[in-house]
Amino acid sequence: MKKKEELPDCPVATTVSLIGSKWKLLIMRNLLVRPWRFNELQRSLEGISQKVLTDSLRSMEEDGIITRTVFPEVPPRVEYALSELGESMRPIIKSMESWGTEYKKELE
Repeated sequence: MKKKEELPDCPVATTVSLIGSKWKLLIMRNLLVRPWRFNELQRSLEGISQKVLTDSLRSMEEDGIITRTVFPEVPPRVEYALSELGESMRPIIKSMESWGTEYKKELE
């Protein structure tokens, strides 16, 4: 998790620095539904590379937004889920969904 002094002074800039990339928002959108495995996420996010997905998941885990659970099986199974902090973003992402829906209606 980042230290307070590493974050921008502006609260909006802080939020953008944590989840502002296209891919992080789409990963969170998926994780709002249920935990996902890496390959499931990659297949569901058309156009994301393995490297970008890996980097995004690592960054989100370091920031405390998601959790990574490794199950002691052969072969190992890893699942990603929203942490409590990540869950607190649910209303923001839902608002973005509502806004996007209304915007698209205006274009009809």
